[in-house]
Amino acid sequence: MTSKPVTLLSVTKSEWIKFRSVRSTIMGVVVTFVLTLGLGALITVAIRSHWNVADPGTKLTFDAVSTSLGGTLFAQFAVGVIGTLFITSEYSSGSIRTTLAAVPNRTQLALSKIIVLAVSMLVVCEVVCIATFLMGQAIYSGVVPTVSLGSGVVLRSVLLAGVYLTLLAILGFSLGLILRQSAACISVFTSLLLIVPIIIFLLPQSWQDSYSKYEPSALGRAMMSTSPPRLMFGAWTAALLLVVYVVAALAVGMTLLARRDA
Repeated sequence: MTSKPVTLLSVTKSEWIKFRSVRSTIMGVVVTFVLTLGLGALITVAIRSHWNVADPGTKLTFDAVSTSLGGTLFAQFAVGVIGTLFITSEYSSGSIRTTLAAVPNRTQLALSKIIVLAVSMLVVCEVVCIATFLMGQAIYSGVVPTVSLGSGVVLRSVLLAGVYLTLLAILGFSLGLILRQSAACISVFTSLLLIVPIIIFLLPQSWQDSYSKYEPSALGRAMMSTSPPRLMFGAWTAALLLVVYVVAALAVGMTLLARRDA
């Protein structure tokens, strides 16, 4: 009996079944929705309730898009965990040996996982970002100036918010390829988003101005802002730089996957 050839398509189908059937993925997606929508609602309600007493400077520079999407700054940790566990759970359970026996081509295996993760998370993140934005504008309506997806700049910011979360999921996956252990990966991922900005904040002001814009979280804020602050990159430059970070991490992870034993 002839066995079917192992192709990128067949491996991708197999990885999709794996991805959608594990509990960590389902819980991660639920947490992403809850954090983005729930915290987005809390932030916009708080802004609406204090709008009448806000100072003119705040009103002048107010960004109705990024404030509506404030929940994404917390959801970024959830998507990172989804990406990390997509590979590290196989190492912790030992099932990676079975996977590699079925798919000896490790580059093919990594590519199939990246395709499944990127497409799935892009759909999920775009849906939740658009829903959060629309909810935020509905809360602002009648009190705080609102904007519409009909504006090209607004649409760009909302869509790039979903791209930002997707890239972070792939970054988490890349760390999983490099470190293999869930706890270590989550610690490093959290440090990149949370600890590094704190360290930079403790540096002299001139250093802060020079380096803070390179932080992944600062790049995310620039991507989802209709008019990034003066010291930040523009939205597309920030997106390109984050892609470079992710591709570099992926290159290291795939190289180590090819060279190390399971």
